[in-house]
Amino acid sequence: MNSKDWAELLKYASPKSILVVNAKNRVIELKCPFKVETKHDIGCLKKAFMYDVESVKISTTMKTVFVIKGEVYYYHHFYILV
Repeated sequence: MNSKDWAELLKYASPKSILVVNAKNRVIELKCPFKVETKHDIGCLKKAFMYDVESVKISTTMKTVFVIKGEVYYYHHFYILV
């Protein structure tokens, strides 16, 4: 991906919120800090505990990552609590 493509993508990405589909099939915006629950132990985070997401970023591989306690984790390690 070149710098022009990155610039276009980042125009629409916010580090302080994420869009999710709730149980009623409605798109809602969750603003940071929002709660997530770990699916399994990862780094210093323990399975089935709730944590606050400080910010949301996009990795260089185009995957969403969450910043929790100053550390970066891929989104697929968590359940997003709505």
